[in-house]
Amino acid sequence: MFFISRYLHDVHIAIESIMGNKLKSMLTALGIIFGVAAVISMLAIGNGAQQEILEQIKMVGVNNIVITPVEDVAGKADAQDSDEKETRKYSPGLTLADAEAIRNVLPNVERISPEVSVNTFVAHGGVRYPAKILAVATDFFHLYNLTLSGGEYFSQYQNEHGLPVCVIGYNVKTKLFNNENPIGKYIKFGGIWLCVVGVLEKSQVTTTSTFENAGVNMNNDNVFIPIKTMLMRYQNRALVNTMQGQVSSISFFGGRISFSNETNSSDNANYHQLDRIIVQMKETEHLNSAVEVLGRLFFRRHQEVKDYEITVPELLLKQQQRTKDIFNIVLGAIAGISLLVGGIGIMNIMFASVMERIKEIGTRLAIGAKKSDIIAQFLSEAILISVTGGAIGVLLGIGLSLIIENAFDIKVIISFMSVVIAFGVSAAVGIIFGYSPAKRASDRDPIESLRYE
Repeated sequence: MFFISRYLHDVHIAIESIMGNKLKSMLTALGIIFGVAAVISMLAIGNGAQQEILEQIKMVGVNNIVITPVEDVAGKADAQDSDEKETRKYSPGLTLADAEAIRNVLPNVERISPEVSVNTFVAHGGVRYPAKILAVATDFFHLYNLTLSGGEYFSQYQNEHGLPVCVIGYNVKTKLFNNENPIGKYIKFGGIWLCVVGVLEKSQVTTTSTFENAGVNMNNDNVFIPIKTMLMRYQNRALVNTMQGQVSSISFFGGRISFSNETNSSDNANYHQLDRIIVQMKETEHLNSAVEVLGRLFFRRHQEVKDYEITVPELLLKQQQRTKDIFNIVLGAIAGISLLVGGIGIMNIMFASVMERIKEIGTRLAIGAKKSDIIAQFLSEAILISVTGGAIGVLLGIGLSLIIENAFDIKVIISFMSVVIAFGVSAAVGIIFGYSPAKRASDRDPIESLRYE
Protein backbone atom coordinates (compact mmCIF):
# COMPACT_ATOMS: atom_id res chain seq x y z
CA MET A 1 0.00 0.00 0.00
CA PHE A 2 2.90 2.32 0.86
CA PHE A 3 4.50 1.47 -2.49
CA ILE A 4 1.36 2.47 -4.41
CA SER A 5 0.84 5.70 -2.45
CA ARG A 6 4.50 6.64 -2.93
CA TYR A 7 4.31 6.46 -6.72
CA LEU A 8 0.83 8.00 -6.79
CA HIS A 9 2.47 10.97 -5.10
CA ASP A 10 4.99 11.11 -7.98
CA VAL A 11 2.14 11.04 -10.51
CA HIS A 12 0.39 13.80 -8.56
CA ILE A 13 3.51 15.97 -8.77
CA ALA A 14 3.65 15.30 -12.53
CA ILE A 15 0.02 16.40 -12.94
CA GLU A 16 0.69 19.57 -10.95
CA SER A 17 3.66 20.32 -13.18
CA ILE A 18 1.57 19.83 -16.33
CA MET A 19 -1.26 22.02 -15.02
CA GLY A 20 1.21 24.66 -13.90
CA ASN A 21 2.67 24.85 -17.44
CA LYS A 22 -0.46 24.39 -19.56
CA LEU A 23 0.82 26.19 -22.64
CA LYS A 24 4.11 24.30 -22.71
CA SER A 25 2.34 21.00 -22.09
CA MET A 26 -0.14 21.71 -24.88
CA LEU A 27 2.63 22.62 -27.30
CA THR A 28 4.44 19.44 -26.31
CA ALA A 29 1.32 17.40 -27.00
CA LEU A 30 0.75 18.98 -30.43
CA GLY A 31 3.19 16.60 -32.09
CA ILE A 32 1.31 13.60 -30.77
CA ILE A 33 -2.11 15.18 -31.45
CA PHE A 34 -1.40 15.86 -35.10
CA GLY A 35 0.59 12.66 -35.49
CA VAL A 36 -2.29 10.49 -34.27
CA ALA A 37 -4.84 12.57 -36.23
CA ALA A 38 -2.72 12.20 -39.37
CA VAL A 39 -2.40 8.45 -38.87
CA ILE A 40 -6.16 7.92 -38.38
CA SER A 41 -7.23 10.23 -41.21
CA MET A 42 -4.62 8.89 -43.66
CA LEU A 43 -5.48 5.30 -42.79
CA ALA A 44 -9.17 6.11 -43.28
CA ILE A 45 -8.51 7.73 -46.66
CA GLY A 46 -6.11 4.97 -47.64
CA ASN A 47 -8.52 2.21 -46.66
CA GLY A 48 -11.29 3.89 -48.63
CA ALA A 49 -9.08 4.35 -51.68
CA GLN A 50 -7.84 0.78 -51.41
CA GLN A 51 -11.38 -0.58 -51.30
CA GLU A 52 -12.43 1.52 -54.30
CA ILE A 53 -9.40 0.36 -56.31
CA LEU A 54 -9.98 -3.27 -55.42
CA GLU A 55 -13.66 -2.92 -56.35
CA GLN A 56 -12.61 -1.52 -59.73
CA ILE A 57 -10.19 -4.39 -60.19
CA LYS A 58 -12.98 -6.83 -59.30
CA MET A 59 -15.15 -5.08 -61.88
CA VAL A 60 -12.73 -6.03 -64.62
CA GLY A 61 -12.50 -9.62 -63.54
CA VAL A 62 -10.28 -10.31 -60.54
CA ASN A 63 -12.85 -12.79 -59.14
CA ASN A 64 -13.64 -14.24 -62.54
CA ILE A 65 -12.92 -17.59 -64.14
CA VAL A 66 -12.92 -17.48 -67.94
CA ILE A 67 -13.87 -20.56 -69.94
CA THR A 68 -13.18 -20.35 -73.67
CA PRO A 69 -13.39 -22.87 -76.53
CA VAL A 70 -10.21 -24.13 -78.18
CA GLU A 71 -9.46 -26.51 -81.01
CA ASP A 72 -8.74 -30.01 -79.75
CA VAL A 73 -5.44 -30.38 -81.64
CA ALA A 74 -4.38 -33.53 -79.81
CA GLY A 75 -7.71 -35.23 -80.38
CA LYS A 76 -7.75 -34.22 -84.04
CA ALA A 77 -4.26 -35.63 -84.58
CA ASP A 78 -5.23 -38.89 -82.90
CA ALA A 79 -8.26 -39.16 -85.15
CA GLN A 80 -6.18 -38.57 -88.29
CA ASP A 81 -3.66 -41.22 -87.27
CA SER A 82 -6.36 -43.77 -86.59
CA ASP A 83 -7.90 -45.93 -89.29
CA GLU A 84 -11.19 -45.77 -87.48
CA LYS A 85 -12.17 -42.10 -87.12
CA GLU A 86 -15.49 -43.09 -85.64
CA THR A 87 -13.68 -44.13 -82.49
CA ARG A 88 -12.77 -40.49 -81.79
CA LYS A 89 -14.72 -39.18 -78.81
CA TYR A 90 -17.30 -36.54 -79.57
CA SER A 91 -17.60 -33.32 -77.59
CA PRO A 92 -20.71 -31.16 -77.75
CA GLY A 93 -18.48 -28.07 -77.40
CA LEU A 94 -19.02 -25.12 -75.11
CA THR A 95 -22.78 -24.87 -74.67
CA LEU A 96 -25.44 -23.13 -72.65
CA ALA A 97 -25.96 -26.42 -70.81
CA ASP A 98 -22.41 -26.09 -69.49
CA ALA A 99 -23.32 -22.75 -67.90
CA GLU A 100 -26.37 -24.31 -66.26
CA ALA A 101 -24.26 -27.23 -64.99
CA ILE A 102 -21.80 -24.78 -63.42
CA ARG A 103 -24.62 -23.01 -61.60
CA ASN A 104 -25.95 -26.30 -60.25
CA VAL A 105 -22.61 -27.87 -59.27
CA LEU A 106 -20.23 -25.11 -58.24
CA PRO A 107 -20.77 -23.45 -54.82
CA ASN A 108 -19.94 -19.82 -53.97
CA VAL A 109 -20.82 -18.59 -57.47
CA GLU A 110 -21.87 -14.94 -57.60
CA ARG A 111 -22.81 -14.66 -61.29
CA ILE A 112 -22.49 -16.57 -64.55
CA SER A 113 -22.44 -14.98 -68.00
CA PRO A 114 -22.46 -17.14 -71.16
CA GLU A 115 -21.52 -15.08 -74.23
CA VAL A 116 -21.68 -15.18 -78.02
CA SER A 117 -20.22 -12.34 -80.07
CA VAL A 118 -20.69 -11.43 -83.72
CA ASN A 119 -18.99 -8.61 -85.61
CA THR A 120 -21.54 -7.19 -87.98
CA PHE A 121 -23.50 -4.06 -88.92
CA VAL A 122 -26.59 -2.54 -87.37
CA ALA A 123 -28.93 -0.17 -89.18
CA HIS A 124 -31.61 2.39 -88.41
CA GLY A 125 -33.22 5.05 -90.54
CA GLY A 126 -30.99 4.35 -93.52
CA VAL A 127 -27.79 4.62 -91.45
CA ARG A 128 -25.54 1.56 -91.27
CA TYR A 129 -22.95 1.29 -88.51
CA PRO A 130 -20.36 -1.43 -87.69
CA ALA A 131 -20.89 -2.90 -84.24
CA LYS A 132 -20.29 -5.99 -82.20
CA ILE A 133 -23.40 -7.92 -81.24
CA LEU A 134 -22.77 -9.41 -77.82
CA ALA A 135 -25.32 -11.98 -76.70
CA VAL A 136 -25.23 -12.24 -72.92
CA ALA A 137 -27.27 -13.19 -69.87
CA THR A 138 -28.81 -10.59 -67.57
CA ASP A 139 -25.97 -11.15 -65.08
CA PHE A 140 -23.48 -9.64 -67.53
CA PHE A 141 -24.43 -6.02 -66.75
CA HIS A 142 -24.02 -6.57 -63.01
CA LEU A 143 -20.88 -8.64 -63.55
CA TYR A 144 -19.08 -5.62 -65.00
CA ASN A 145 -21.09 -2.93 -63.23
CA LEU A 146 -22.37 -1.37 -66.45
CA THR A 147 -24.66 1.58 -65.84
CA LEU A 148 -27.46 2.93 -67.99
CA SER A 149 -27.99 6.48 -69.17
CA GLY A 150 -31.56 5.63 -70.13
CA GLY A 151 -34.08 2.80 -70.28
CA GLU A 152 -33.48 -0.53 -68.55
CA TYR A 153 -31.62 -3.80 -68.92
CA PHE A 154 -33.42 -6.61 -70.67
CA SER A 155 -35.18 -8.79 -68.13
CA GLN A 156 -34.77 -12.44 -67.24
CA TYR A 157 -38.13 -13.10 -68.90
CA GLN A 158 -36.98 -11.50 -72.15
CA ASN A 159 -33.80 -13.57 -72.03
CA GLU A 160 -35.54 -16.88 -71.31
CA HIS A 161 -38.05 -16.37 -74.17
CA GLY A 162 -35.52 -15.00 -76.67
CA LEU A 163 -37.38 -11.74 -77.26
CA PRO A 164 -35.88 -9.34 -79.87
CA VAL A 165 -34.65 -6.59 -77.52
CA CYS A 166 -31.28 -4.94 -77.05
CA VAL A 167 -29.20 -2.54 -74.98
CA ILE A 168 -26.95 -0.32 -77.08
CA GLY A 169 -23.60 1.35 -76.36
CA TYR A 170 -22.97 5.09 -76.36
CA ASN A 171 -21.46 5.28 -79.86
CA VAL A 172 -24.26 3.23 -81.39
CA LYS A 173 -26.80 5.59 -79.87
CA THR A 174 -24.88 8.65 -81.12
CA LYS A 175 -24.54 7.35 -84.69
CA LEU A 176 -28.02 5.91 -85.14
CA PHE A 177 -30.13 8.09 -82.82
CA ASN A 178 -28.28 11.38 -82.71
CA ASN A 179 -31.31 13.62 -82.30
CA GLU A 180 -33.90 11.24 -80.89
CA ASN A 181 -34.58 9.07 -77.91
CA PRO A 182 -33.71 5.49 -78.92
CA ILE A 183 -35.83 3.80 -76.23
CA GLY A 184 -38.62 1.91 -77.95
CA LYS A 185 -37.09 2.36 -81.42
CA TYR A 186 -35.85 -0.52 -83.58
CA ILE A 187 -32.48 -1.35 -85.12
CA LYS A 188 -31.85 -4.06 -87.68
CA PHE A 189 -29.26 -6.76 -87.20
CA GLY A 190 -29.10 -9.33 -89.98
CA GLY A 191 -32.72 -10.15 -90.61
CA ILE A 192 -33.81 -9.35 -87.06
CA TRP A 193 -35.40 -6.14 -85.80
CA LEU A 194 -34.35 -5.41 -82.23
CA CYS A 195 -36.25 -3.09 -79.92
CA VAL A 196 -33.93 -0.80 -77.93
CA VAL A 197 -34.80 -1.06 -74.23
CA GLY A 198 -31.71 0.59 -72.74
CA VAL A 199 -28.67 2.75 -73.47
CA LEU A 200 -25.37 2.37 -71.63
CA GLU A 201 -23.46 5.33 -70.26
CA LYS A 202 -20.30 6.26 -72.13
CA SER A 203 -17.49 3.95 -71.05
CA GLN A 204 -14.15 5.53 -70.17
CA VAL A 205 -12.40 2.16 -69.84
CA THR A 206 -10.03 1.34 -72.67
CA THR A 207 -10.07 -2.35 -73.49
CA THR A 208 -6.58 -3.85 -73.27
CA SER A 209 -5.28 -7.32 -73.93
CA THR A 210 -5.20 -7.96 -70.19
CA PHE A 211 -8.86 -7.06 -69.87
CA GLU A 212 -9.71 -9.13 -72.94
CA ASN A 213 -8.16 -12.15 -71.25
CA ALA A 214 -10.25 -11.44 -68.19
CA GLY A 215 -13.43 -11.38 -70.22
CA VAL A 216 -13.84 -7.62 -70.47
CA ASN A 217 -14.87 -6.92 -74.04
CA MET A 218 -17.33 -4.11 -73.46
CA ASN A 219 -17.05 -0.79 -75.23
CA ASN A 220 -19.21 1.94 -76.66
CA ASP A 221 -19.73 0.15 -80.00
CA ASN A 222 -21.44 -2.92 -78.58
CA VAL A 223 -25.06 -3.98 -78.92
CA PHE A 224 -26.15 -6.35 -76.15
CA ILE A 225 -28.93 -8.85 -76.77
CA PRO A 226 -30.27 -11.80 -74.71
CA ILE A 227 -28.23 -14.95 -75.22
CA LYS A 228 -31.30 -16.97 -76.19
CA THR A 229 -32.33 -14.34 -78.73
CA MET A 230 -29.06 -15.03 -80.51
CA LEU A 231 -29.44 -18.79 -80.31
CA MET A 232 -33.14 -18.91 -81.25
CA ARG A 233 -33.40 -16.14 -83.83
CA TYR A 234 -29.99 -15.68 -85.43
CA GLN A 235 -27.42 -18.44 -85.07
CA ASN A 236 -26.93 -21.55 -83.00
CA ARG A 237 -23.62 -23.06 -84.10
CA ALA A 238 -24.26 -26.28 -82.20
CA LEU A 239 -27.36 -27.00 -84.30
CA VAL A 240 -25.87 -25.71 -87.55
CA ASN A 241 -22.79 -27.88 -87.31
CA THR A 242 -24.77 -30.90 -86.19
CA MET A 243 -26.81 -30.60 -89.38
CA GLN A 244 -23.63 -30.08 -91.37
CA GLY A 245 -22.16 -33.23 -89.89
CA GLN A 246 -25.23 -35.20 -91.02
CA VAL A 247 -26.12 -33.48 -94.31
CA SER A 248 -23.40 -31.16 -95.51
CA SER A 249 -24.96 -30.30 -98.87
CA ILE A 250 -28.34 -30.32 -100.60
CA SER A 251 -28.38 -30.13 -104.42
CA PHE A 252 -31.23 -29.88 -106.89
CA PHE A 253 -31.04 -31.81 -110.16
CA GLY A 254 -34.08 -31.85 -112.43
CA GLY A 255 -36.43 -31.23 -109.53
CA ARG A 256 -34.93 -34.05 -107.51
CA ILE A 257 -33.12 -33.53 -104.23
CA SER A 258 -29.67 -35.11 -103.82
CA PHE A 259 -28.19 -35.51 -100.28
CA SER A 260 -24.47 -35.77 -99.62
CA ASN A 261 -23.12 -37.17 -96.36
CA GLU A 262 -19.59 -35.75 -96.71
CA THR A 263 -18.21 -34.61 -93.38
CA ASN A 264 -14.98 -32.93 -94.46
CA SER A 265 -16.62 -29.50 -94.57
CA SER A 266 -17.54 -29.70 -90.92
CA ASP A 267 -14.18 -30.83 -89.62
CA ASN A 268 -12.88 -27.26 -89.35
CA ALA A 269 -16.22 -25.67 -88.40
CA ASN A 270 -16.71 -23.98 -85.06
CA TYR A 271 -19.07 -26.36 -83.30
CA HIS A 272 -19.06 -24.42 -80.00
CA GLN A 273 -22.40 -22.88 -79.18
CA LEU A 274 -20.78 -20.22 -76.96
CA ASP A 275 -17.69 -18.05 -77.35
CA ARG A 276 -17.09 -17.68 -73.65
CA ILE A 277 -18.45 -18.36 -70.17
CA ILE A 278 -17.52 -15.98 -67.36
CA VAL A 279 -17.93 -17.35 -63.84
CA GLN A 280 -17.66 -14.81 -61.03
CA MET A 281 -16.86 -16.19 -57.59
CA LYS A 282 -17.94 -14.46 -54.39
CA GLU A 283 -14.40 -14.35 -52.99
CA THR A 284 -10.93 -14.51 -54.54
CA GLU A 285 -9.98 -17.29 -52.11
CA HIS A 286 -12.45 -19.65 -53.83
CA LEU A 287 -10.82 -19.40 -57.27
CA ASN A 288 -8.29 -22.24 -57.06
CA SER A 289 -10.74 -24.79 -55.70
CA ALA A 290 -13.37 -23.66 -58.21
CA VAL A 291 -10.95 -24.17 -61.12
CA GLU A 292 -10.31 -27.74 -59.94
CA VAL A 293 -14.04 -28.48 -59.75
CA LEU A 294 -14.64 -26.93 -63.19
CA GLY A 295 -11.80 -28.96 -64.68
CA ARG A 296 -13.37 -32.23 -63.53
CA LEU A 297 -16.85 -31.10 -64.57
CA PHE A 298 -15.86 -30.13 -68.11
CA PHE A 299 -13.62 -33.17 -68.56
CA ARG A 300 -16.65 -35.35 -67.93
CA ARG A 301 -19.21 -33.26 -69.85
CA HIS A 302 -16.96 -32.93 -72.93
CA GLN A 303 -16.29 -36.65 -73.13
CA GLU A 304 -12.63 -36.20 -72.12
CA VAL A 305 -12.02 -33.97 -75.14
CA LYS A 306 -9.87 -30.93 -74.28
CA ASP A 307 -11.71 -28.45 -76.51
CA TYR A 308 -11.97 -25.83 -73.75
CA GLU A 309 -9.63 -23.71 -71.68
CA ILE A 310 -10.19 -22.60 -68.09
CA THR A 311 -8.18 -19.55 -67.09
CA VAL A 312 -7.97 -17.13 -64.18
CA PRO A 313 -6.87 -13.53 -64.80
CA GLU A 314 -3.55 -13.96 -62.98
CA LEU A 315 -2.25 -10.52 -63.93
CA LEU A 316 -5.21 -8.91 -62.22
CA LEU A 317 -4.77 -11.12 -59.16
CA LYS A 318 -1.13 -10.07 -58.96
CA GLN A 319 -2.15 -6.43 -59.38
CA GLN A 320 -4.65 -6.81 -56.55
CA GLN A 321 -1.99 -8.18 -54.24
CA ARG A 322 0.48 -5.53 -55.36
CA THR A 323 -2.07 -2.80 -54.63
CA LYS A 324 -2.60 -4.13 -51.12
CA ASP A 325 1.15 -4.29 -50.50
CA ILE A 326 1.74 -0.73 -51.75
CA PHE A 327 -1.00 0.70 -49.55
CA ASN A 328 0.28 -1.17 -46.51
CA ILE A 329 3.83 0.10 -47.05
CA VAL A 330 2.77 3.70 -47.70
CA LEU A 331 0.35 3.88 -44.78
CA GLY A 332 2.82 2.19 -42.44
CA ALA A 333 5.49 4.72 -43.42
CA ILE A 334 3.09 7.63 -42.86
CA ALA A 335 2.11 6.31 -39.43
CA GLY A 336 5.70 5.68 -38.39
CA ILE A 337 7.02 9.07 -39.51
CA SER A 338 4.14 11.02 -37.98
CA LEU A 339 4.44 9.39 -34.56
CA LEU A 340 8.24 9.48 -34.67
CA VAL A 341 8.12 13.25 -35.13
CA GLY A 342 5.69 13.53 -32.20
CA GLY A 343 7.92 11.35 -30.02
CA ILE A 344 11.03 13.39 -30.80
CA GLY A 345 9.07 16.51 -29.87
CA ILE A 346 8.15 15.03 -26.49
CA MET A 347 11.74 13.97 -25.83
CA ASN A 348 13.12 17.43 -26.68
CA ILE A 349 10.60 19.22 -24.48
CA MET A 350 11.19 16.81 -21.60
CA PHE A 351 14.95 17.33 -21.85
CA ALA A 352 14.34 21.08 -21.75
CA SER A 353 12.02 20.56 -18.77
CA VAL A 354 14.76 18.67 -16.93
CA MET A 355 17.19 21.54 -17.47
CA GLU A 356 14.61 24.07 -16.24
CA ARG A 357 13.87 22.10 -13.06
CA ILE A 358 17.32 21.06 -11.95
CA LYS A 359 16.94 22.72 -8.53
CA GLU A 360 13.55 21.03 -8.03
CA ILE A 361 15.18 17.68 -8.80
CA GLY A 362 18.04 18.41 -6.38
CA THR A 363 15.63 19.46 -3.63
CA ARG A 364 13.57 16.25 -3.95
CA LEU A 365 16.69 14.10 -3.91
CA ALA A 366 18.06 16.01 -0.89
CA ILE A 367 14.95 15.45 1.22
CA GLY A 368 14.85 11.71 0.62
CA ALA A 369 13.37 11.06 -2.82
CA LYS A 370 14.82 8.06 -4.61
CA LYS A 371 16.00 7.94 -8.20
CA SER A 372 12.94 5.83 -8.98
CA ASP A 373 10.72 8.69 -7.73
CA ILE A 374 12.38 11.15 -10.13
CA ILE A 375 12.03 8.66 -12.99
CA ALA A 376 8.35 8.08 -12.11
CA GLN A 377 7.68 11.83 -11.98
CA PHE A 378 9.16 12.74 -15.35
CA LEU A 379 8.02 9.52 -17.03
CA SER A 380 4.49 10.16 -15.75
CA GLU A 381 4.58 13.64 -17.29
CA ALA A 382 5.63 12.25 -20.67
CA ILE A 383 3.01 9.48 -20.58
CA LEU A 384 0.20 11.80 -19.48
CA ILE A 385 1.06 14.28 -22.24
CA SER A 386 1.24 11.57 -24.90
CA VAL A 387 -1.93 9.77 -23.76
CA THR A 388 -3.92 13.02 -23.54
CA GLY A 389 -2.54 14.08 -26.91
CA GLY A 390 -3.41 10.66 -28.32
CA ALA A 391 -7.03 10.92 -27.11
CA ILE A 392 -7.39 14.41 -28.60
CA GLY A 393 -5.68 13.18 -31.77
CA VAL A 394 -8.17 10.31 -32.11
CA LEU A 395 -11.11 12.70 -31.95
CA LEU A 396 -9.41 15.13 -34.34
CA GLY A 397 -8.52 12.33 -36.76
CA ILE A 398 -12.10 11.04 -36.87
CA GLY A 399 -13.39 14.57 -37.37
CA LEU A 400 -10.88 15.29 -40.16
CA SER A 401 -11.82 12.04 -41.91
CA LEU A 402 -15.52 12.94 -41.90
CA ILE A 403 -14.79 16.49 -43.08
CA ILE A 404 -12.62 15.21 -45.96
CA GLU A 405 -15.30 12.67 -46.95
CA ASN A 406 -18.04 15.32 -47.11
CA ALA A 407 -15.95 18.15 -48.56
CA PHE A 408 -14.14 16.24 -51.31
CA ASP A 409 -16.53 13.32 -51.87
CA ILE A 410 -13.78 10.82 -51.05
CA LYS A 411 -14.65 7.48 -49.54
CA VAL A 412 -13.09 7.00 -46.10
CA ILE A 413 -13.16 3.95 -43.84
CA ILE A 414 -12.35 4.50 -40.16
CA SER A 415 -11.41 1.14 -38.71
CA PHE A 416 -11.45 0.34 -35.02
CA MET A 417 -7.99 -1.20 -35.28
CA SER A 418 -6.49 2.00 -36.70
CA VAL A 419 -7.83 3.95 -33.71
CA VAL A 420 -6.51 1.36 -31.25
CA ILE A 421 -3.11 1.20 -32.93
CA ALA A 422 -2.73 4.99 -33.15
CA PHE A 423 -3.69 5.47 -29.50
CA GLY A 424 -1.53 2.56 -28.34
CA VAL A 425 1.49 3.83 -30.24
CA SER A 426 1.02 7.34 -28.79
CA ALA A 427 1.15 5.85 -25.26
CA ALA A 428 4.21 3.79 -26.20
CA VAL A 429 5.88 6.93 -27.58
CA GLY A 430 5.44 8.60 -24.18
CA ILE A 431 7.17 5.70 -22.45
CA ILE A 432 9.97 5.27 -24.98
CA PHE A 433 10.81 8.93 -25.53
CA GLY A 434 10.09 9.96 -21.92
CA TYR A 435 12.37 7.45 -20.28
CA SER A 436 15.68 8.96 -21.39
CA PRO A 437 15.01 12.47 -20.00
CA ALA A 438 13.58 10.92 -16.80
CA LYS A 439 16.66 8.73 -16.38
CA ARG A 440 18.94 11.71 -16.99
CA ALA A 441 17.09 13.72 -14.32
CA SER A 442 17.42 10.92 -11.74
CA ASP A 443 21.14 10.54 -12.35
CA ARG A 444 21.97 14.12 -11.44
CA ASP A 445 23.98 14.71 -8.26
CA PRO A 446 21.76 16.43 -5.63
CA ILE A 447 24.54 18.83 -4.48
CA GLU A 448 25.37 19.92 -8.05
CA SER A 449 21.65 20.36 -8.75
CA LEU A 450 21.21 22.64 -5.70
CA ARG A 451 24.26 24.72 -6.74
CA TYR A 452 23.01 25.02 -10.37
CA GLU A 453 22.31 28.60 -11.40
